[in-house]
Amino acid sequence: MRSLIGSAAIALCLASAPVLAQESAKPSSKDSEKAAPVRAEPMVSVTRHTGTFGGQRVAYTATASDTFLKDDKGNARARIFSVSYVKDAPEANRPVTFLFNGGPGSGSLWLHMGAFGPKRVAMPNDGRDDGAPPYRIIDNPDSLLDTTDIVFIDPVGTAFSTALGDTDPKEFWGVTKDAKSIAEFIRLWLSQNNRWNAPKYLGGESYGTTRTAAVVNELEGTYNDVAFNGLLLISTILDFGAQAEVPGNEMPYVLMVPSMAVTALYHGKTTPAAAGGGAAELAAEAKAFATNEYLPALMKGTALVGDERAAIRTKLARYTGLTEQYLESADLRVVPGRYYKELLRDRGLVIGRLDARYTGKDFDNAGETPDNDPSFYGIDASYTAAFNAYVRQELRFNPERQYVTIGGVRDWDWDLPGGENRYYKNVAPYIGRALRENSGLRVLVAQGWYDFATPFFGAEYSLTRTGIPTDRIEYTSYDAGHMMYVNETDLTKLSRDIRGFIQRR
Repeated sequence: MRSLIGSAAIALCLASAPVLAQESAKPSSKDSEKAAPVRAEPMVSVTRHTGTFGGQRVAYTATASDTFLKDDKGNARARIFSVSYVKDAPEANRPVTFLFNGGPGSGSLWLHMGAFGPKRVAMPNDGRDDGAPPYRIIDNPDSLLDTTDIVFIDPVGTAFSTALGDTDPKEFWGVTKDAKSIAEFIRLWLSQNNRWNAPKYLGGESYGTTRTAAVVNELEGTYNDVAFNGLLLISTILDFGAQAEVPGNEMPYVLMVPSMAVTALYHGKTTPAAAGGGAAELAAEAKAFATNEYLPALMKGTALVGDERAAIRTKLARYTGLTEQYLESADLRVVPGRYYKELLRDRGLVIGRLDARYTGKDFDNAGETPDNDPSFYGIDASYTAAFNAYVRQELRFNPERQYVTIGGVRDWDWDLPGGENRYYKNVAPYIGRALRENSGLRVLVAQGWYDFATPFFGAEYSLTRTGIPTDRIEYTSYDAGHMMYVNETDLTKLSRDIRGFIQRR
């Protein structure tokens, strides 16, 4: 295996020592009971590179930097780390795309080093574990830099982004609080880079799609408007109420059936919808069953008995790959956690939550739910190592701070402003309003078949409710899971789909 930064990577870096500010000084002992001093200037590193993306040779400047968010007195409250890739000598009206990941509490390294950055970490394509280092960092011809400049953003509490001074980081930890800080960052970036009139795209993965909706609400829902040309929703979760696994809520079971069907097909636990049919055909059939038969049956509650119950149970067994006996024991309602353990119990395996193609072995085979998610522990080490090596060596941004991959926030404030929104957590109406009030806005929804964290039917359900124009929403599907780009074929397809979406503006 090659070293982390191979010769090809080094060749891409054309210039020059970075422009680099130093980390903040540590407090002296006499200041130990006071907040650490806040830096006068953010830490910034600028390097220049070339690469081939989408078949085009591109010279670009990478800026890895902190951006300070300040209060009305000019005191820095927080620093947001970002990496901007901007084409040198760009054409007029070149788009800029702002991207982040989810969590909440995840850094943007997944989209950065997995999908759209100029470098990516090489991963197995078939659901195997990523193993131990060294991991290969390779050129990424599927980066979008031929079509758009890209800004990867890390919210407060993720990556290198932190609260400053005596600011409580919880001031940034919530659906609306987080969105306001990202909206502020975007406004600052547009001003500092003279890009206010550029075509603009905004997107994220997983909770990053929730953040996308909330940020659009902050930027397009105010008088000081920042309008977008497109939203990129990758592995979408907008309506948390519809997917809440609480007694009496039947929708999670309905929305999961198509995901269970394609997963059962992948693992040989059911048959295709038709001769030669694949995931797409079976998903369509399962969605029709879930909507037209299964949901009405569940609505009958304890009144579902006799032959009608037996007919639903038989069909549900066909789509889920589980036995009728198990389904009856579960009252025809199977939560995902149980499904991960039960589907391949006869093989002594569990399946992944983020990507159900992945399998793993638990301590024993008797449990009700898996010990861990094999689709997460199968990839996390490689991304963390690769990004730290890349940003600290090639981009020359090397702070004393540790990079927080995921899990750096807590006590997230899920409340939304206004009435019943506090109790039913759904940000899809924000996208509906933006589409109604911005005739140039379009939405691309990208979903993996084998994603149980944000199931594809859940995305479709949330974006087909009243008040959401559907004529400017596009859907694309991929033969992988939550992070479909871990499959190289799907990475190329995802890149091609987004590139085309931007170019059609």
